Amino acid sequence: MPTAYVLLNSDLGSDTSIIDEIKKILHNEEIQFEIQGVYGVYDIVLKLSSDNAENLRAIITDKIRKIVKVQSTLTMMVIEEQENL
Repeated sequence: MPTAYVLLNSDLGSDTSIIDEIKKILHNEEIQFEIQGVYGVYDIVLKLSSDNAENLRAIITDKIRKIVKVQSTLTMMVIEEQENL
C-alpha cells in the first residue's frame, strides 16, 4: 500500500490549528492517516496510506502543502518493495 511520511514546519503556535485542518481535509478522503505534533526541527509528523499512489501525491501537493500556516514540508515516500522486509 503506498505510504508517505510528511514532516511539516508551521508558523509559531499554529500547529494545533494545522492538525485540525489536516484532519478535516482527510476526513472525506479514502486515506488512512496518523498525525502528531512533535518537538524538534519539525512541528508535525503525518503518515498517510492509500490504495492509490497518485491520489496520495495529489492530496499532499494540492491540499496539505497549501495550508496557509504551513511554512515547509518534507515528504518521504515508502519504498513499497521493502515495506514488509
